[in-house]
Amino acid sequence: MITNISIVSVFVKDIDESKKFYTDVLGFREQDDITLGEGYRWCTIVHPSQPELAVNLAVPGPPLAPDMVEAVERALEAGTMHGLGLGVDDCRRTFEELSARGVEFIQEPSTRPYGTEAVCRDNSGNWIVLVEPSEKPYSAADFD
Repeated sequence: MITNISIVSVFVKDIDESKKFYTDVLGFREQDDITLGEGYRWCTIVHPSQPELAVNLAVPGPPLAPDMVEAVERALEAGTMHGLGLGVDDCRRTFEELSARGVEFIQEPSTRPYGTEAVCRDNSGNWIVLVEPSEKPYSAADFD
């Protein structure tokens, strides 16, 4: 029986630089950083409030086919890869704090049916969606 989601992977350009971004800027902490056979590096970070969910920071490479590696690298370079959705308690305040730390936002906080969201990029170009959930349920009709 499946009990939970325990690992998600995010492709990055440079593991060391990404680990610094996620820990120093976003407040995650390092969990594992191990080099395995054939130079494969297993690097995970976790958020202190959710240590049971590890984020694997991975450079595109084997076992992906070379054409897939190239496609992922192009998407990272273009800044169009989807990364993580992060829950926040105050989207506008978090937007201000992260902007002051130099985080690039591609969407300022906006009200959506499910809450207030802002979209930024990590230092590899992955989209990170910050979501402050709504206190009351909305429907699409509320935003016509």
